[in-house]
Amino acid sequence: MFRFEKLEIWKDARNLVRQVYSITKKFPTEERFCLTDQIRRAAISISLNIAEGSDKKSDLDFKRFLKMAIGSAEEMITGFFIALDLKYISQEEFNKIYSEVNKIVAKINALTNKLAISKR
Repeated sequence: MFRFEKLEIWKDARNLVRQVYSITKKFPTEERFCLTDQIRRAAISISLNIAEGSDKKSDLDFKRFLKMAIGSAEEMITGFFIALDLKYISQEEFNKIYSEVNKIVAKINALTNKLAISKR
């Protein structure tokens, strides 16, 4: 078993990808290679960065990848703001995904802080 498989945030990030695909499936066809693709790649990048960082040799490296995962979450949410502005999603859909991402980011920050404490 890989280290990342034990992490709740990695499991949450995988679940988020499923939600993102479900929501973006309803986007207009002309957005397939633009906004849809960008949002999906950012969502996938969250779990990929958590996984990749978890196997690094130092907590400092792992923290760097966790920060990249947060950056991907912020990129994804920005994409959903645009989707909301363009009326591709409802306010309710936006609020749900926004809340989920906030929870994941909070957990990533908590893990980052735990790694910082364990280094002292």
